[in-house]
Amino acid sequence: MASLELTGSDTADFDKGEVYFIGNATTLIRFGGLTILTDPAFLHKGEHVFLGHGIWARREVEPACQIADLPPIDLVVLSHYHGDHFDDVAAQELDKNLPIVSTGDAVEKLGALGFRRGYPLDTWESLEVRKGDATVMITAMPGKHSTDEEVLELLMPVNGHLLDFSRNGEQLYRLYITGDTMLVDELADIPRRYPDIDLGLIHTGGTTFLVSVVTMTGEMGVKAVEITKPRTAIPIHYNDFSVFLSGLDDFKKAAEASTASTKFVYLAHGETYTFTPSG
Repeated sequence: MASLELTGSDTADFDKGEVYFIGNATTLIRFGGLTILTDPAFLHKGEHVFLGHGIWARREVEPACQIADLPPIDLVVLSHYHGDHFDDVAAQELDKNLPIVSTGDAVEKLGALGFRRGYPLDTWESLEVRKGDATVMITAMPGKHSTDEEVLELLMPVNGHLLDFSRNGEQLYRLYITGDTMLVDELADIPRRYPDIDLGLIHTGGTTFLVSVVTMTGEMGVKAVEITKPRTAIPIHYNDFSVFLSGLDDFKKAAEASTASTKFVYLAHGETYTFTPSG
């Protein structure tokens, strides 16, 4: 298992943490003195990203902030290398020395852009990150952009990620990020291996690619919650780009009909969810 040691801090807060929703799959997660940026995409509303195979997507919603507005970042957790998850702004403005945890495919492509501190993880592999008294164990979770093998061959590999936060060996908070996955059978392995998930960040949107759906619709996202069983779930990645066909209302409708014991929380761009180790 790989490990990473970061410069510690004497002001780490273990009483509460927060998830700040910037837009699309971009969030800022802060807990125990650790600051983690996910899937950095900061293009402005009206600008376009290239998704490959001649497909472009227009950004429909302005991100809540820009990179210059962020606090110092400890590391980046990236689902995969696609223009709506790591865009030209991130490539140009993020510190090239930032550790980035992602797929082997993404780490290789980011290396060509000058990001040399990549940590590639295959499914179920982990990276232990330590900073002061805090540790976060980042484990790659199963994920696939499609259940159609022909479509899958045209798309990048995808990771979900599990973030296990602890303090001096004491487990405090477990956070699951689905990544851009569909409802694949392997999702059922997650609660068996990692029960008691405190928070799930659920990538939805019903993204279309060459007439195929390659991210979960709102209904699928709720099904993923029912499978993985987080205590709280927050849908993200639901309305930012023109290729999304299943918005937040679809998720809300499915959540209202769900029998899951999960608490559903909804964030608009720029809003923050605050959590405590006790839930």
